[in-house]
Amino acid sequence: MADKKTKDIMEDEFEAAIDDTTFDDKEWAKNESVVEFSGKYIKAVGRRKQASAQVRLYEGGKGVIMVNGKRAAEYFQGEGFNNIVQPLKVTGHNRDFNFSVIVKGGGKFGQVDAVKLGIARAIFTLDPNTKEALKVNGFLTRDPRQVERKKPGLRKARKAPQWSKR
Repeated sequence: MADKKTKDIMEDEFEAAIDDTTFDDKEWAKNESVVEFSGKYIKAVGRRKQASAQVRLYEGGKGVIMVNGKRAAEYFQGEGFNNIVQPLKVTGHNRDFNFSVIVKGGGKFGQVDAVKLGIARAIFTLDPNTKEALKVNGFLTRDPRQVERKKPGLRKARKAPQWSKR
């Protein structure tokens, strides 16, 4: 009986905590304004599997990365955002540029790698001195691996039906 009472109390406290937390209190909810990009830009393309990313690098920015109209941290949840900003961290341009990215096709992981390659190519185009840092970390190399096609007579690309001798 005591367990049921504590369970009810815990549920009430949880619901009260949810009611107290509103989206207006969150910092990221306040900064949902769309950043206007204007002026000259450098264009680069990144690809991975079926994903393709068109990246525009604007000089004199504050480090804002917009992907398909959303902030990059919002579009790529979790580790995806950290992977995207790796070329910026390696070259030391964390807050120097704004990026506008349009990414299409593929899944989230393919899109992350496509955007990362596009950002690295745009930085290299702007500042060729960063080639060594980007090359050593493998950010200028496109990953050529693709999904292998299904072959006739097989269930998948390589999986064959079970073979019986008799």
